[in-house]
Amino acid sequence: MRTLLAGNWKMNGLHASLAEIRALMRSVGQRPAADIIICPPATLIAEAARTVESAPIEIGGQDCHAESSGAFTGEISAEMLRDAGATAVIVGHSERRQYHGETDAIVAAKLAAASRAGLEPILCIGESEAQRDRGEAVPVVRRQLSESTNAKFKPAELTVAYEPVWAIGTGRTPKPEDIVQMHEAVRALLTERFGLEGAQIRILYGGSVKPDNAGEILSLPGVGGVLIGGASLKAADFLSILQSIPSR
Repeated sequence: MRTLLAGNWKMNGLHASLAEIRALMRSVGQRPAADIIICPPATLIAEAARTVESAPIEIGGQDCHAESSGAFTGEISAEMLRDAGATAVIVGHSERRQYHGETDAIVAAKLAAASRAGLEPILCIGESEAQRDRGEAVPVVRRQLSESTNAKFKPAELTVAYEPVWAIGTGRTPKPEDIVQMHEAVRALLTERFGLEGAQIRILYGGSVKPDNAGEILSLPGVGGVLIGGASLKAADFLSILQSIPSR
């Protein structure tokens, strides 16, 4: 399966920021070494989707509501994302879980909504530093994955992103052996839960991925790509990560 590079712009980006997507388009050509998804803020999705129409770059959302419509002021549904031109959506990001109190049950409902709307869901899971220090990293991630996929969706369309919470935006990354261990644990559960389909689901690593560490991370067994935060905001940094993909 092809490597996936997914960029999460978070709450960053104005209209002028689309210049970075255009710069990335000029650099990657028509046959990049990986699948590419950029997730800008919702205000830029429609124009970003129009911008990449002729390029091998997809546009995704950063979150969606579980319902397709209704009296949910300020929310955006998976169907609205699709209508705006998105083809993917991030669900269950640790910042949504931390700052908005999203439970595994809420994430499961959003995962089902993404599938309903024809979006590729990127499901985020990961432990806190305290949970890792207590030796609970694997059980926590197994629980999140198990309970967040307890809903109707198509496993073949799922991407899982393992993001240790303590590494997001801190500049810290786990040891290579820890990343491998967690990816093996995630793969085991996916295969246990979904059989052959689970063996084909891409598992990304996320958490302070930068041009200077991406090559090592992408070379680790079981890592099917990376979910990139701040480094996805600049075309030059994103391109450096793309160019660091090792030949397999």
